Amino acid sequence: MHDSPAPPAHTTSGLAAFTPYLLSKVGRTARARVGDRLAARGLRMWHMAVLSSLAADGPQPQRDLATRLAVHPSDMAKVLDELTRAGWVDRERDSADRRRITATLTTAGRTALAELEAEVAAVQDALLAPLDADERNTLHRLLLRLHTATG
Repeated sequence: MHDSPAPPAHTTSGLAAFTPYLLSKVGRTARARVGDRLAARGLRMWHMAVLSSLAADGPQPQRDLATRLAVHPSDMAKVLDELTRAGWVDRERDSADRRRITATLTTAGRTALAELEAEVAAVQDALLAPLDADERNTLHRLLLRLHTATG
């Protein structure tokens, strides 16, 4: 004889009963809020993703960076052009292979990234305001586990 699973502590009907739906809705809200903050600076998410990747992983060939971030190489070239004009990224051709261009984060780029990270932290604080510190940590830990498992 099997015991039936305990009913959830609360009952939710409709789409809100499905975790993927809730993740999608909250994710869209978070992305829009971050996107608005970046747009106010004339930037998009790709700008921050490139700066963050260069900060975390060091100088990278432009093509590898495009692959890592799943951005079409021509789109990556445009993003890097914009970041280079801003003085946040330097690009250098490889002397052994002139087709290979390495992108490097500048000191000004590190400063800009810190400012952008502060913007994202402000969005995060506002979005997660209904949760206490332990709940925030638990949510982050669980989402990180899901992210790691799903690639």
